[in-house]
Amino acid sequence: MIEHKILFTGTVGAGKTTAIQAVSEIPVVCTDVQSSDPDAIGKDMTTVALDYGEISLGRAERLRLYGTPGQERFSFMWKVLAQGALGLVILIDHTQPDPLANLATYLKYFKELIQGTSCVVVISKMDESRQPALKDFTEMMQKHHMVFPVIAADVRKREQVLWVLDLLLVQMEAKL
Repeated sequence: MIEHKILFTGTVGAGKTTAIQAVSEIPVVCTDVQSSDPDAIGKDMTTVALDYGEISLGRAERLRLYGTPGQERFSFMWKVLAQGALGLVILIDHTQPDPLANLATYLKYFKELIQGTSCVVVISKMDESRQPALKDFTEMMQKHHMVFPVIAADVRKREQVLWVLDLLLVQMEAKL
């Protein structure tokens, strides 16, 4: 069996756990705990180590889906989880005060991984805030000399998360 490690990363509340739960064929392993400061991060539970799920691509291939914690204080796990990843999904919560700066943080942190793999940027909760526009995210990535898909998606919907994974897999195949 061929297995591919896909990493979901991004801001707190962007939907990493939710996206993995939407598509995983096994019960998702979550390391969510009660938040010590729910007002600061905007939710009661937060991931402190990882999320893990799986999805089959026929009989011979499987995607292993890993989600990072969103809080930067757990960024030591970002490096651990990035090892061996063949694809990266960056989720950005559009309702945060500065989603462009948030994307810049992840582009900088995962620069080496991005250069060696495939990547898709997913903007969640786009319907809740009008600015910045998708083109603003694309322009910001160009300033970092990076070009890959930027899409808005509702990660609660299985078909939209599958679409994200399809975009990632097409890039991976193109690099082979």
